[in-house]
Amino acid sequence: MNIELGKYNKLTVVKEVDFGVYLDGGEEGEILLPTRYVPERLNVGDEIEVFIYLDIDERTIATTLHPYAQVGEFACLEVAWVNEFGAFLDWGLMKDLFVPFREQKMRMDKGRKYVVYVMIDSDSYRIMGTAKVEKYLSKEFPKYKSGQEVDMMVWQRTELGFKVIIDNKYAGLIYSNEVFQPLELGMKLKGYIKNVREDGKIDASIQKVGVKGIEDFSATLLGYLKENGGHTNLNDKSDPEDIYDTFGVSKKVFKKGVGDLYKRHLIRISDDGIYLI
Repeated sequence: MNIELGKYNKLTVVKEVDFGVYLDGGEEGEILLPTRYVPERLNVGDEIEVFIYLDIDERTIATTLHPYAQVGEFACLEVAWVNEFGAFLDWGLMKDLFVPFREQKMRMDKGRKYVVYVMIDSDSYRIMGTAKVEKYLSKEFPKYKSGQEVDMMVWQRTELGFKVIIDNKYAGLIYSNEVFQPLELGMKLKGYIKNVREDGKIDASIQKVGVKGIEDFSATLLGYLKENGGHTNLNDKSDPEDIYDTFGVSKKVFKKGVGDLYKRHLIRISDDGIYLI
């Protein structure tokens, strides 16, 4: 059995001691799970899922704490402190995540947050972070379909919009004119594939795209009217922010949904809003 450093492992308790329990680490030998992390009624022979990392003395150790990211994942983490070797980021464990200067795109400052990739340093076999996330995004051609739901994390702001990391694997872009809610660095949200270009670049969206998205909003608007006396004071001349605050969609999606209901003779449109027929 080989353990995976920087990841969750299911290991068996082999020995109890005053300061914790030892787990079977296979070729790594016995691994300590300190008392503070030992659940009640954990006995020799029981299996437990733990996160494996290195303590301040570079010894392999186990914990039942859950870091904000494990090896192979991207995360937005805050710098806890900085010294002459690099920055140390809070990733939810007692020992902070080290990002050496060579892995920083700009000098990291205490208290600021940065998107990093968690990895194993091939030279020292230590867990560390790198801000050079582009190197670790997949170069494979994405096999997404338009409208497919994905997990996204906001990566950085650009002149065109917001770069996002999709499914912890691919880079994508949400255009500024399609953003109708505040987006912050590290924010995680559900999104949709708008288009995969011939060069493999991904256009993403916060809202559903295509006919299905319009149909979904049409149903949402219809339900809203039924629950609110058959009327909303919003119409196609309303401010996009007011529309988003009420329905969570862009003005473009709102207008298409209104048009869909109007064609089906379910609503009438007036200067003071929309009425259910």
